[in-house]
Amino acid sequence: MSYDLVVLGNVVTPTGVLAPGAVAIADGRIADILPESEAPEARQVLDHHGSWILPGAIDAHVHCFSSPQEGFTNATRAAAAGGVTTIVEMPYDAGAPVTARAVLERKIERLERDAIVDVALLGTIRKKNGTREISGLVDGGVCGFKLSMFETDPERFPRIADGDLLEAFRLIGEAGLTVGVHAEDGDIIYPLVEQYQAAGKTYPRAHCETRPPISETASVALALELAEAAGARLHIFHASLPRTIELVAANARATAETCPHYLLLDERDMDHLAGFGKINPPLRPPDAVAGLWDLVAGGAVTMISSDHAPWPPERKSNRADIFANASGTPGVETLLPLMYSAGVAGERFSIERLAWLMAESPARTFNLYPRKGRLARGSDADLVAIDPSATWRLRGAELQSSAGWTPYEGRPMHGRIQLTMVRGQVVYDGSGVTAAPGYGAFVRPLP
Repeated sequence: MSYDLVVLGNVVTPTGVLAPGAVAIADGRIADILPESEAPEARQVLDHHGSWILPGAIDAHVHCFSSPQEGFTNATRAAAAGGVTTIVEMPYDAGAPVTARAVLERKIERLERDAIVDVALLGTIRKKNGTREISGLVDGGVCGFKLSMFETDPERFPRIADGDLLEAFRLIGEAGLTVGVHAEDGDIIYPLVEQYQAAGKTYPRAHCETRPPISETASVALALELAEAAGARLHIFHASLPRTIELVAANARATAETCPHYLLLDERDMDHLAGFGKINPPLRPPDAVAGLWDLVAGGAVTMISSDHAPWPPERKSNRADIFANASGTPGVETLLPLMYSAGVAGERFSIERLAWLMAESPARTFNLYPRKGRLARGSDADLVAIDPSATWRLRGAELQSSAGWTPYEGRPMHGRIQLTMVRGQVVYDGSGVTAAPGYGAFVRPLP
């Protein structure tokens, strides 16, 4: 057989690490994985001897259009530089949430023009009478749905009433897709925010204090019960608490993600980050961070995603009133480097566990597996090389997102992305993004 490319390195497969190994690629797919001593001839050989060769990361929580200046090109350029080969894009686009098939089709056209890495899309529903559009979104190729139990905006990011949630869960479950939720209870949060504002308590930690743990866990418990009654596969986005993970772990049909900011930052960081640390759900106390790490290492956390929300600095800079700032942080480019540095290099979990958390598990959850999420014959040749010997510091000004900042400014890092490949093409070569907008493809879920 004629091979287009062979990549050499320590290959992380679903069955273990082949070190040293070789990944042979033909027509954009993995044709074989062999010991390096048996590496076949190919038109091109990329020698990353000593580096980890991992399946390309799948970031299952990316907002490209909450802030209009980001878009597919900036977000997927950042993804490529960070070893992310597929993003699962959220449906809450400013001005055009993905609530109908026509909107979905326009978004697909846009990603096929602008994206650099591959993109799978989620759908959502309108606040009223939204369930009637679910079948059209399924037919149009969404890989799942995200619905909110907390209202950020009545049009773009509405709270869906419990009865509509139950019906939506039933329809999405019958379609064989996963339904995810933003689980926070506004009936707890909004009165607290009003009390704090009336008292002039608008200091940075007030954001954490007005979103107590019960505002998350009560909403998670309700979502789990609704999903159980509807027979739906449920995913909890951005879990910030050990209790949330414990609730989800008791349900075999439910999954949960956490995010780097809930593992690497805590509520004390609000004192210096201020608006740049405002995230929903909020940063939690140090004991919650330690508990989440234990659950990640123990296997209870299903995946780690970024919740990439790249607001410009002017939307995050109000130190006098934390409530005046936008919520969210950029993260698609730093997701895999942070989790390699803190998790693998930090000896909290193995390289195999990293591959599961960052690739195989999200691919399985959103019906992209086995095309995505693994290094094995027949899968897309999506891979990343990480040099474990490299040390460096994170700098927001060096990142690809339009945001231009990171809450991890100056953080020392261990291990660096040397190569990102999507469907057999190098999209990042260790020094810069090499693919043009339009290379990225729309990824439909597998049956």
